[in-house]
Amino acid sequence: MNDIDAIGALQDPVRRRLYEYVVAQGREVGRNEAAEATGVARTLAAHHLDRLAEAGLLDTGSRRLTGRSGPGAGRPAKVYTRARAERIVSLPARDYRTAAELLAEAAEQAGLDAGLCAAARRRGEALRGSAAPCGDLREAMEILAARGYEPRLEEGAGAAPDAVRMRNCPFHAVAERFPPLVCGMNLALLEGLLGADGPVRARMDARPGECCVVLETSGEGASKNNVD
Repeated sequence: MNDIDAIGALQDPVRRRLYEYVVAQGREVGRNEAAEATGVARTLAAHHLDRLAEAGLLDTGSRRLTGRSGPGAGRPAKVYTRARAERIVSLPARDYRTAAELLAEAAEQAGLDAGLCAAARRRGEALRGSAAPCGDLREAMEILAARGYEPRLEEGAGAAPDAVRMRNCPFHAVAERFPPLVCGMNLALLEGLLGADGPVRARMDARPGECCVVLETSGEGASKNNVD
């Protein structure tokens, strides 16, 4: 299925609601859970989830949702997660990814990492405009969500502070080929966007399948009160 047809599968409001729910969980989701969360019948949810899988927007698998194994554990259930493949539609056709990869390759070969990071930090500051540096993690999550990072709160254990991690990297395709260059650029961009002098700090902490940057609150106030 081509990208236009795949994206067109989200035109149905129920299907789109189910897709958005699965994506927001960041884990495998069963039919019963998706149906209950979106307020539709299980049979209808199953139909739309399978259509989304056929369109290449969701990946499917199977596992026991009871958490048990062996006799009496029940049959494995069908589960869904967001597909890793990207879908892009541009009318007329454009190929910005190739341009980005060529520029990244040239910058890496020329050793322009510092210059790229400086430009990214300036761009972040320009996007923030006259606004004060980000004041807490909740505000940071709103800013990141608006830019497609899909932030989620990770509550700290014991004395560890809360943190914000991001399920999506907007630069994923290029970052896979040039990770040091692009991840450094991303960090600098977020430092400028959130304000390097504010209480929210961005640092590098890569995890598979997620954005390479994590946000934490530094100094006093690095408590869970910042996100309540």
